[in-house]
Amino acid sequence: MDWIDWARALFALIATLALIVGAAYLARRVGMLQAGAQGPRRLKVSESLMLDPRRRLVIVRCDDREHVLLLGPAGDVVVSEKPVKEPNPESAT
Repeated sequence: MDWIDWARALFALIATLALIVGAAYLARRVGMLQAGAQGPRRLKVSESLMLDPRRRLVIVRCDDREHVLLLGPAGDVVVSEKPVKEPNPESAT
C-alpha cells in the first residue's frame, strides 16, 4: 500500500467517526436520546442509614408502599413492608 492509500483510509475513518458523533449530538439535541424514564417517577429512596462499613438500612418508597431494606455483601433482605402514611394536612396548621 502506498502512503496515499493510508491517508485515504485514515481520512475515511475520521470522517466516519465525525458523522457518528454529529448524529449522536443532533439526536440528543432534538430529544431522541433522553436519559431516564418519561413520566412520573415511582421509586424514591426516603432515607438511608449506615449500620457499619459493610451494611446499610434503606427505606424505599414505591407507589403507595414503603419497604425497609437491609443491604449488605451477603445479600439484600426486605426487613418490612407497609403502606405509606400520608401526612394529614389539617394537623400541619
